[in-house]
Amino acid sequence: MLLRSFPSTLWHLAKPVYMLGQTQQLLEPAQARQQLTREGEGTQEGLWGFLSSCSLFRVIYPQPKPPALPAGTAPGAANRASPTVQAAPPSARRGPEEGCFLGLRPGRGCVAAGGALLLSAGVPEPTGRVHSAADEGAHRGAGGSSRSTCKTPASTALTRGEGDLFVYDCSDAEQKAVEEKRQDGQSTDKGSDDILAFAFSPSGDYFVLTDDNKRLILFRTKPSWECISIRSVNRRCTSLVITAAEDKILVADKSGDVYSYSITEPQAEGKLELGHLSMVLDVALSPDDRYILTADRDEKIRVSLTKAPYNIVSYCLGHKEFVSRILAVPNYPDLLLSASGDGTLRLWHYKSGDEVYCCHLSSVCGPDATKTDQKYTVTRIAYCCQGSYVAVLCDCIPTVYIFQLDAVAQQLAYRQQISLKHKGWDIAFEEAGDIWILQEDSEAPLQLYRPCDGQWKPVPDDEGLQRMSKYLRDNWTVFEGFVGAESYYSSLYKASFDDTAIYLQRKEERLQQQKKKKQDLQHGSNGQTKKIKIEEPSL
Repeated sequence: MLLRSFPSTLWHLAKPVYMLGQTQQLLEPAQARQQLTREGEGTQEGLWGFLSSCSLFRVIYPQPKPPALPAGTAPGAANRASPTVQAAPPSARRGPEEGCFLGLRPGRGCVAAGGALLLSAGVPEPTGRVHSAADEGAHRGAGGSSRSTCKTPASTALTRGEGDLFVYDCSDAEQKAVEEKRQDGQSTDKGSDDILAFAFSPSGDYFVLTDDNKRLILFRTKPSWECISIRSVNRRCTSLVITAAEDKILVADKSGDVYSYSITEPQAEGKLELGHLSMVLDVALSPDDRYILTADRDEKIRVSLTKAPYNIVSYCLGHKEFVSRILAVPNYPDLLLSASGDGTLRLWHYKSGDEVYCCHLSSVCGPDATKTDQKYTVTRIAYCCQGSYVAVLCDCIPTVYIFQLDAVAQQLAYRQQISLKHKGWDIAFEEAGDIWILQEDSEAPLQLYRPCDGQWKPVPDDEGLQRMSKYLRDNWTVFEGFVGAESYYSSLYKASFDDTAIYLQRKEERLQQQKKKKQDLQHGSNGQTKKIKIEEPSL
């Protein structure tokens, strides 16, 4: 008998109702015990009894081994996987991220990436500017987390440091995660080495990136850049963030799951924290690390407890399309800023799920507002604690829009827009309010704007700008593959079909066919009647 028995002293802990088998039959304790003994002795497979932590005794029949899931399917998604899994075409395997990207490390460190190449350089501190540790908390909202998907091929293998320039090529990274085999013996899906997302830790001591080859690469930046681990992830990632305590990395993937990876144990495997039923497009943390904020393709923003992610605190509902970006405001820890494919910026009290303000970007876009079919999908949000400024970059629109957050009135006030000659890829704020802009221009890939009398003005002669621009121009081959690329966000919109005309046309065709069929029957019956009448006299 394969029945697992429990000591009699444990039986009295169970509640007076038991669940038996797949039929969910409710039995009293004595009946359940008798049924367990009888059925357990009468079958080779037997039954298994489990006494759960909530003192509910559940009896279940052994289930057949589930079919193997396709390679890369997250464990947390097993219970919601479709019985029929079809491979997506190559063009649909990439995430919704777009463009090469830019980030700033506290202490004026500048990072830019395109394709498989990462460039990091220290930028000289301007005269009279002092960087303090207190400013580092603003970095999470000041370009601390960015992401990209580029169509450029992997560049020449290169991992070296040149003075204050650190260059890392993902095509030279360890490949063991890609060479693993699936259970059926086939090779796993090998992607490109393009970087999909990256993030700095709040202090700038750590930097992490993930690429299209399902690798999570962790760096230590002080006293010098050093790669400390390369781990594999289950699915291609869409977003990641490092906790304020700098002990974990939260990684969101295309299957809708969020995993955590340890920083203190850089070789440890990931742990599944939570899951959505659709693709997670962005993940963020509250400034105190108490809440995990996730945004998905199905218009939802979910707020979960970090220590118990299965405990959902609230949902922020109101967007009409996918939620592309979320930002927990660093200096106002109860507020959340979100952007969506519906062209709105919304402000939330995320703990209660209440929306407090909504801004339609089409109302502040000036001349572009005349384009009725223009979609204002926000691809980047940057935040500056000094002055509570918000900068947003929209998909395929060469303009940076700047707002100011009024936390007392709980609204966003429009301040300025910066027009670009070329499409913008990414933006990032410095602690003092300077805005860095990465754009698809081989001659001037970087631009720097500095606040002066309430307006941001270009600063073309900045030494740090000139130095980093030179590095980008020298390595422009890894960026140029994305110049003029189509938007990846267009595939995320809900598809609508106006099939009324087709329906009416088919209905009319059916009516005509029925009418014709009826007429044919009538003609046939008339002919038969005449024949009978003609033959009657001969009788």
